[in-house]
Amino acid sequence: MAKQALILIDIQNDYFPEGKWPLDGVEAAADKAAQVLQAFRQAGNAVVHVRHEFTSEDAPFFTPGSEGAHLHAKVLNEGNEPVVLKHFVNAFRGTNLRTVLEQRAITDVVVVGNMSHMCIDAVVRAAADLGYQVTLIHDACATRDQVFNGQVIAAAQVHGAYMASLAFGYASVVSTDEYLKVQAAAQ
Repeated sequence: MAKQALILIDIQNDYFPEGKWPLDGVEAAADKAAQVLQAFRQAGNAVVHVRHEFTSEDAPFFTPGSEGAHLHAKVLNEGNEPVVLKHFVNAFRGTNLRTVLEQRAITDVVVVGNMSHMCIDAVVRAAADLGYQVTLIHDACATRDQVFNGQVIAAAQVHGAYMASLAFGYASVVSTDEYLKVQAAAQ
């Protein structure tokens, strides 16, 4: 039988309006992530928080030990929910994330968090490559405008492009409401 875990990626203070690197729609995405988190807790399913810190004090955000690098209040870990500290885009690289999942016999992962075009993309692809069944909750993720070749690409377009790409070959990409409806029906 499939055993699932929720992985919350980088829902940290610096990504919010008061932080050093605010994302477009981060408040709404964090609210959706909190809904999924609550459902996992109520069902007694595994929850793993991932938190990014750069190793340099002159990083643009998530500087070591800073308030901006702390998990946001909307999704703080509780009880025995582990917090995996990472220093790279991919949450599996140089961390114990895989060990944490293996210790819990996890076969399926559900991913929420930030940023759609970076750490979400990396963890979804890596999880799929490692053999996990991956569900990505698209409206529980956020990103920001990007610039390429002198052109500004709006956050909504960046997010949409990455969600479409991941849906093509790496994950089931669904809304929070769709996911919670399926979970409620299964219980």
